[in-house]
Amino acid sequence: MDFPFELAFDSWIFAALLAVAFIAGFIDAIAGGGGLLTIPALLTAGLPPHLVLGTNKLCATFGSATASYTFYRRRLFDPRHWYRALLGTALGAMLGAALAHWLPASALNQILPVVVFGCGLYLLFSRTPKTPSDPNQIIPRQRQWPQSLGLGFYDGLIGPGTGAFWTVSTLLLYPLDLLRASGVGRSMNFVSNGVALAVFVASGNVAWALGLGMGLALMIGAYLGARTAIHGGAKFIRPVFILVVLVMSARLAWQHWLGVA
Repeated sequence: MDFPFELAFDSWIFAALLAVAFIAGFIDAIAGGGGLLTIPALLTAGLPPHLVLGTNKLCATFGSATASYTFYRRRLFDPRHWYRALLGTALGAMLGAALAHWLPASALNQILPVVVFGCGLYLLFSRTPKTPSDPNQIIPRQRQWPQSLGLGFYDGLIGPGTGAFWTVSTLLLYPLDLLRASGVGRSMNFVSNGVALAVFVASGNVAWALGLGMGLALMIGAYLGARTAIHGGAKFIRPVFILVVLVMSARLAWQHWLGVA
């Protein structure tokens, strides 16, 4: 699909979108939820909803790839323990992205504030594990299918907050500390972003020039965010994560419940 909006963009709008993408990449690499920044920004710029989703998947794939590779290099994510989740995430994302062209996003947006706020409450009242997890411990693989299919489907369908949902659910289901759970979340988020992007590309719902520009900015932010998260550890991630999910829930409620843009 051609992108008739590009020529209409003022330079300051394009620069603002790049800045939003950088901040979103930084936050997403630490706590997830960067899409809650990029999607409203793209909507405000005047893009139609389906083009927003496809373009957001393009730039999000850049950021999640950078963050997941950083965690992998630091041995905070081992694909051998998560191959079922990788396959389930890919399948779920493919189905969700295909369904996104048939269901109105407005209906799903009504549910988002409840889900995001629930994630924030969980972290607010839970305790961060004090003992680092053993990287060689056995991960219960039977739990990976429902988690990965559900979150992959959600990310393909609408997407914002998927990284945060992955981190929270991984903490609930597996004996991992917050840092390694973040590594799992970033890696699975990369898989679902990539698969969903392929579906949106096939349907022509991607603004390439804008998406590539925002993707590069998001990559830089994700790289710095992942390194900050790794060096800061759980004590740094926890307050940032809680702040992000609570702000996300308030932003979504304000927009989709009260009808305020």
